[in-house]
Amino acid sequence: MSDIQDPKTPNISEEAFQRPEMDRLFASEHPAHPPRILLLYGSLRDRSFSRFAAEEAARILTRLGAETRIFNPSGLPLPDDAEATHPKVAELRDLVMWSEAMVWSSPERHGAMTGIMKTQIDWIPLAPIGGVRPTQGKTLAVMQVCGGSQSFNAVNQLRILGRWMRLLTIPNQSSVAKAWDEFDEAGRMKPGPYYNRIVDVMEELMKFTLLTRGQASYLTDRYSERVESREELSKRVNLSKAVKTD
Repeated sequence: MSDIQDPKTPNISEEAFQRPEMDRLFASEHPAHPPRILLLYGSLRDRSFSRFAAEEAARILTRLGAETRIFNPSGLPLPDDAEATHPKVAELRDLVMWSEAMVWSSPERHGAMTGIMKTQIDWIPLAPIGGVRPTQGKTLAVMQVCGGSQSFNAVNQLRILGRWMRLLTIPNQSSVAKAWDEFDEAGRMKPGPYYNRIVDVMEELMKFTLLTRGQASYLTDRYSERVESREELSKRVNLSKAVKTD
């Protein structure tokens, strides 16, 4: 029993309003293929610790049953400095469309993510490609590497971007302090608490991806967009009637 005096909601469009449906939230059938996970990193250095961290994450994800791909940002133009048909832009967008989840791994530079990391994200449009939004409803894990003591500036920024891109950003995250001391000469991460944390994050990403990927479109289905769609449909129908009467 509600304590609200007047429970009426006259501003709600009844045609567009829906209660959550348990059978759609917990569908009996789920995708059977390995989760497709794209990893982005934010440095072009030969010894790029953000790349090393992404590669280590990809190895762990593969062990967990995922199919992984890593995008090399070398040669990617600045946003608006080339057309979307540029080969590197097209490659990035194709990989985002292919993916069901992403890992963003950035160095912290001047207290923020790198421009290379932001450039990759800026080339991913919010608007649909071929009728499909590239990022909406997909899962995301964020990581950063630090040159000095541990910080969370980059992952905090990446979380804001993940929300803006309508991604389901998992709660766990990784921040590797003094990254230069956490990887060997071959670029492999040394055992220790930071490595264990990356395993934790990838394990959580896999769980959230498996849990949500089959229901992503339903989880991100919005009342406001259903209202707008109905209004647009009504305009088209009324327009066709008006044309016929003329």
